[in-house]
Amino acid sequence: MSAASVTFPSLFGRAPRSVHALGVGGMGLGPLAIYMAGLGFRVSGGDDSPTPAMSAQLTRAGVVLTASNVIPADAELIVTSSALAGSHPALVAARARGLPVVRRGELLAELSRARRLIAVCGSHGKTTTTAMLVTALRAAGMDVGYVGGGLFADDTVPPAAAGTTDWLVAEIDESDGTIAAFSPALTVVVNLDWDHPDHYRTQTDLETTFAALLARTTGPVLINASCALSVRVAAECSLQRTFGTRGDYELVSQHASNPTRIELTLGGHFPIPSAGVRTFGEFNALNATAALGAAHLAGASLRGDLLAAYPGIRRRQGVLAHGAGFTVIEDYAHHPAEITALLAVLRLRVPAGGRMRVVFQPHRYSRTAQFCAAFGEALAAADAVYLLDVYGAGETSMPGGTSADLAKVLAGAHASVALVHLSGEHGPVYTRLSSDLHPGDLVVLVGAGDLDVTAREWLAAFDYVSWWDRVATVLRKDVSNETTLVREAPLAAKTTLGVGGAARLYAEPVCEEDLLSLIGAANRMGLRVLPLGRGSNLLVPDEGVDALVISLRHPFWESFSPLGDGRVRVGAGLRLKNLCGLAAKSGLVGFEFLEGIPGNVGGALRMNAGAMGGWMFDVVESVELITLAGDRRTLGKSAMHVDYRHCAELESAIATAAVLKPAASAPSADVARQIDVYRDKRRKSQPREPSAGCVFKNPPNDSAGRLIDAAGLKGSREGDAEVSPVHANFIVNHDHARAADVIALVRRVRAEVEKTHGVRLEPEVLLYGKEWRDVL
Repeated sequence: MSAASVTFPSLFGRAPRSVHALGVGGMGLGPLAIYMAGLGFRVSGGDDSPTPAMSAQLTRAGVVLTASNVIPADAELIVTSSALAGSHPALVAARARGLPVVRRGELLAELSRARRLIAVCGSHGKTTTTAMLVTALRAAGMDVGYVGGGLFADDTVPPAAAGTTDWLVAEIDESDGTIAAFSPALTVVVNLDWDHPDHYRTQTDLETTFAALLARTTGPVLINASCALSVRVAAECSLQRTFGTRGDYELVSQHASNPTRIELTLGGHFPIPSAGVRTFGEFNALNATAALGAAHLAGASLRGDLLAAYPGIRRRQGVLAHGAGFTVIEDYAHHPAEITALLAVLRLRVPAGGRMRVVFQPHRYSRTAQFCAAFGEALAAADAVYLLDVYGAGETSMPGGTSADLAKVLAGAHASVALVHLSGEHGPVYTRLSSDLHPGDLVVLVGAGDLDVTAREWLAAFDYVSWWDRVATVLRKDVSNETTLVREAPLAAKTTLGVGGAARLYAEPVCEEDLLSLIGAANRMGLRVLPLGRGSNLLVPDEGVDALVISLRHPFWESFSPLGDGRVRVGAGLRLKNLCGLAAKSGLVGFEFLEGIPGNVGGALRMNAGAMGGWMFDVVESVELITLAGDRRTLGKSAMHVDYRHCAELESAIATAAVLKPAASAPSADVARQIDVYRDKRRKSQPREPSAGCVFKNPPNDSAGRLIDAAGLKGSREGDAEVSPVHANFIVNHDHARAADVIALVRRVRAEVEKTHGVRLEPEVLLYGKEWRDVL
């Protein structure tokens, strides 16, 4: 079915077409408003505390935003967040006008009756699982409708959509009792823990509610086999499937392929040898398994790439800051079980010598009172706790449920944990955090309130200048006096294009010991490291890079040592021009194509540099490197993964030397003559002005330069950046170009070539310290 064909002649016995949402900025009601707008309803809404991110999504979807106390004249139905107090002026006004008022869950349940509902519910992880399930189904070609419970980390992906099939995926919230209105076609229970004691006075009340939901489910139910409470609740379900380490969809293993990605292996009745997803932690591996199982039950064929496009969810292990010597991660965890699982996973990411500092904002007084001791136990996993006042979510304060009460528990039962509790505004707490912060620390922002807003304000105002000075002081102690270590080192003059800003820290180690010390210290501090060769084939952003830039420019790294059997060992800092000259003098054939490439050996290895029909790895026998984890390794060419303009092993390592094997030997004069031929050819075909080399990769069976030229783009300019009239795949700098000019020109060239030829060019030049996808 198409979204345009979805009609709802009756909602609660009426036929409204104009709906107004009170509390539309929240993660529950905002996505529902976007979904309804996608169905064709006229939707408006207001919120007392709107956030820029949700407001942008609402506006993009066509939801009209109003003041929080305004009810539009054409409103026919009012939907409200359960957190909104009954005395709110807008709610009072709506009732005075005789308008029907329903809660978010009630309206979602009513809308879902026209579709086949996949209900994702449970205590922990349902927002993530919902987002993963939507990703998987859409990757399988099923354009499902969906209503999530959070914002994707990628702002281009909306938190809700109407879809074009009869399936609707929705996160179902149990907190206010509206779960009783749903009758799903498929139900996923991620796990169960007693929560929301304001509504469920006992655990039995919670079990009864979920058992009733499963009884109303017309199709299969998918439950966590490792959750005893879920298993007990689903005991009477005949159409039952399980997921987890002992489930029908069995999580056999999971391992981190990098700090923000895991690879799963599923076994049981429905095996998948490998499925990658951008997340981390065992609890997210279970969420991913649940999503894959639910997708299969909805009709998708199981494949390992169903979750490859999952962008993550904001406030779910989201990284707000990283690479400057400390890391800030935010998470929505607001139940003791969630916090325990989260901190256990994050403890593994604290660098040696660092401390885990947790900023916690309890959510609801009733929950804090009920689980105060359990919160203390969970938070005791931190090295320091910075306690904010409770976020009431519509509740009023109650004895035993305040942050002061929780502070007493921490101070009494967990005195070894450093504790800061300053009642009132968040600012003074963050000020104290800033003064306590040391290189290597991990800051974890935990809670479902508004601390995400104040944390971003803290980071925006953070004194990074003084912080980087502190980092430099620590780093200086780890290296010899001869090693260059500079704050705010301009990088433009260290590149062949001659544009860009400064490195927060820049180092030129004089020996391998100092290089290892720099990398080791960076690891201990959580400091981002960026290698820099001779600065060719890259573009430095105008704002520079928030990292430690390491360059092997000291003469120590420029060695050229014949090994006596025709092979030669060369340092990674040796310029390619010098390599060609020294090889010619030694009568070694095979390096001539490197003449004129304005880089060094290390950069040529990293990019598998090529010209004149030759490639760097054509002459490589082995590479010596130091990984960014601080390990020395020597790899033979056959053990390395090399392709067009890329060497996988050097994405996370610095090459220090290589053994090269020439194609043959010949008289020095003959080698020199071939170098002259290539030099002359290069001069005639490439521009003389500063450039980064070829900007775009050649598409299969074609030339990027030819496509750009045929699109009439030679001579196109943005500021002082120009598409070279000599070679269309070069962008040259006429003295005063900025990185922003080059990026704008790259965008323009890509758009015109795609419009003219139907080919999307991909950049070959590296955007130093960033990803092209973030700016294109």
